[in-house]
Amino acid sequence: MQDHIVQKALDTIQEMLILCDSIGRVTYANAKAMSLLEYDKLVGRVNVSDIFPNIFEKNEKRLVYKGEPEDSLFFMDCYRSNQTYFPVKGHVISLTGEDAYMIMGYDATDEVLLSKMGEKSKQEVEQAEKVRSEFVANVTHELRTPVNGILGNARRLDEIETDPKKKEILRLINHGCADMNAIINNILDFSKLDAGKFTLEEREFRIRETIEYVEANHRTKFTEKGLEFLVRVSPDIPETVVGDELRLVQILNNLLSNAYKFTTVGGIVLEVIKTAQVEDKVELFFLVIDSGIGIEKESMDKLFQSFSQVDASISRKFGGTGLGLNITKQLVELMNGSIHVESEPGKGSTFSFHIWVDVPRTEENRRTMETVITPEQSASFAVGPGNTNALHFGTEENARELEKKLSKLALSVEMENWEKAEMFMEAVRGLLEEAPREIKSAGLKLKMSVQKGNMEKSMEAYDKLVQALKEQMELEVS
Repeated sequence: MQDHIVQKALDTIQEMLILCDSIGRVTYANAKAMSLLEYDKLVGRVNVSDIFPNIFEKNEKRLVYKGEPEDSLFFMDCYRSNQTYFPVKGHVISLTGEDAYMIMGYDATDEVLLSKMGEKSKQEVEQAEKVRSEFVANVTHELRTPVNGILGNARRLDEIETDPKKKEILRLINHGCADMNAIINNILDFSKLDAGKFTLEEREFRIRETIEYVEANHRTKFTEKGLEFLVRVSPDIPETVVGDELRLVQILNNLLSNAYKFTTVGGIVLEVIKTAQVEDKVELFFLVIDSGIGIEKESMDKLFQSFSQVDASISRKFGGTGLGLNITKQLVELMNGSIHVESEPGKGSTFSFHIWVDVPRTEENRRTMETVITPEQSASFAVGPGNTNALHFGTEENARELEKKLSKLALSVEMENWEKAEMFMEAVRGLLEEAPREIKSAGLKLKMSVQKGNMEKSMEAYDKLVQALKEQMELEVS
């Protein structure tokens, strides 16, 4: 009775089950095995090497197993009675002490078919991607050739032309060709990034010289438009870093060009701050602040999408493909960073991003990274001659100076005296230089609100910073 129950249980399972002896003779096969193999009778009449010839070999004395390690799950070809075969996924178990084998598995035809279809689809996608990349490369090359031809001839004419009106037309042609080349470069970069074939080329470079180069590229056109351009680089940033200088320049150029495009009056600020250090890696935080038209809150999500402008009228009025910020976002993420934007219609925008760079172990870098921002480096610190303890977060002198500067900062914000507010904010930032990261982050958010001249957000950020300082003080006391 008990054997009958066991037999019935084995016949109901959905996997084939076959047992064989030491010479390969099938000693047991359940109902699923009989159905799949299409034999009238297996036991005592069929050798397991006829069913699985790729993993079993029969010689004169005994059965030889030549498949995967025992108990591992793998694919094997299983032959029916008519010598057709199908894939089975299963495992082979050696029955210790009985000199026999047990084979368990299921029909994997569907699984293999889907795998082959998936592989075919993958190959088709890769082929399509290759065709697209080649197409983009060819088209952009064909576009670049006539554009550069026009640009070259326009420059030659500009050298010999004296008529002011004609020179102005040539200037517009030069400007149009430069814009066209920028669009072509963006399309190429986007194609590489989208295909996952973009790689950073990291090398050692001097970060301050890079920022100066970026500044020089934009200052003239900013000045011509009547915009103030302010660049600040924190003194504790290392002199040399290891990263992709070309792509960092591209990110900054994109953000500054974006700020220039949408700013008619006021100014633009580029600021670079060291926010964290982990062994030989440093986190650099970049801010690009403008006083331009700003962005509606509900339109923020569109900013970093490809081929997208926050409004169709923006593209018509200001031009552009909508690729610049998408490329910028992807480049920043390749550098292990992220990018964010804060904006308000009519009050400008602040784009901020951080990246991680390696710092070579040079004496020059060691001295720079150990720099403590002093009163002389920022006139707004005004902590008093020789009072360097005020710069060390956690000291009584630091707490007193912070209370004074924060009080004056709050008063300046309430009176909307933004020039003085920025001065006191710079002092506060210096006093928070050695503070825990969450407090420095709160200070940075306050600084961004002050630079944008937003009273409501400045007071909100001010309250959060004061609360963070209070919680830190309570933590130290406990």
